[in-house]
Amino acid sequence: MTVDYYLYGGDHSLYTGKARAYMRFKGLNWEEVTATRELYKSIILPNVGAAIVPVLATADGRYIQDTTDIIDYLEAAHPAVSVYPDTPVQKLVALMLELYGDEWLVIPAMHYRWSVLDQQREFIFLEFGKMSAPDAARDEQLRIGERTSTMFRGSVTALGITEQTMPAIEQVYLEFLDQLDAHFSQYDYLLGSRPGIGDFGLIGPLYAHLGRDPVPKALMQERAPNVYAWVQRMNNPVPLAGDFLADDEIPVTLLPILRTMCRDQLPDVLDVIRHNAAWLEQNPGGNIPRYLGMHPFRTGSASGERVIHSYAQWMFQRPWAHYHSLAGAQRLAADKLLQAIGGYEALNTDIGHWVQRKAGQLELVEGKR
Repeated sequence: MTVDYYLYGGDHSLYTGKARAYMRFKGLNWEEVTATRELYKSIILPNVGAAIVPVLATADGRYIQDTTDIIDYLEAAHPAVSVYPDTPVQKLVALMLELYGDEWLVIPAMHYRWSVLDQQREFIFLEFGKMSAPDAARDEQLRIGERTSTMFRGSVTALGITEQTMPAIEQVYLEFLDQLDAHFSQYDYLLGSRPGIGDFGLIGPLYAHLGRDPVPKALMQERAPNVYAWVQRMNNPVPLAGDFLADDEIPVTLLPILRTMCRDQLPDVLDVIRHNAAWLEQNPGGNIPRYLGMHPFRTGSASGERVIHSYAQWMFQRPWAHYHSLAGAQRLAADKLLQAIGGYEALNTDIGHWVQRKAGQLELVEGKR
């Protein structure tokens, strides 16, 4: 191996975009490899156990799946210029926004990819076809892409994307774009001149789907040019450069985004936690399935049903654990922010059944806090 790391993924993969931007910022010695059909068979399935990307391969033969685990592994190996703020409230906000990008912005990302497929069909199918069979002829790639994208096209209803919820999904996303555009008119990144873990959470959906697929890309460029410029910075960063804002400052321009997150996403996560707990009580010692049926949810003015995604608890535990590690003046500062954005009750919810990931499996298991 002539490089330290290989990242297996694809240009149109949401989570590959998160890992790619991080590795570029850290200035690592790495190479990206397209996850073709053959690579899935020969490397990913034998070492990860599922046809999923991205996957990080290390020089010493380790295979790490999941962008959060990839980033944390690399942060430990390359701690210089951390993407985690070392001040309490900034770190809380960064972890919350990673959760928002990873688990909630998937809804508009998938909507703007698949609900408007007729306007960008050739581009999307070619992207899937090129990833599976990069050497195939164009017509064959289109056929392959149409076939291999079937599962993703069929998942939109499970995410809560229906005729009833689409208008609200679009309205909430447009409001988010406006708010983020106002923020990036003043700051290069979420918390200053250095990208943090929150930026990497947001770049996944805001690049691979919303900033690259033709229809949402045009929308972003026209409506939110500062957001589009941030997408370009995230994909072409100055390695190891920049600083977080001094004095643990949280820009007021982020507060509307955090309020929307607390209003829409956190009730969904708390219900996931309740379902995970009920499942573990009935199946002690078992692996929690990734999907536990459907439950009600709200986005903006609309309500519907979406999948109960057990993994959302694992991501929520990150800001939760950080918040509960704070004491004294730091805890009071975090409380003040949470009360201002409507997240105080959610972050003070008790988690009776802690969950953890195990290497080599996608399902969660009960773990020790």
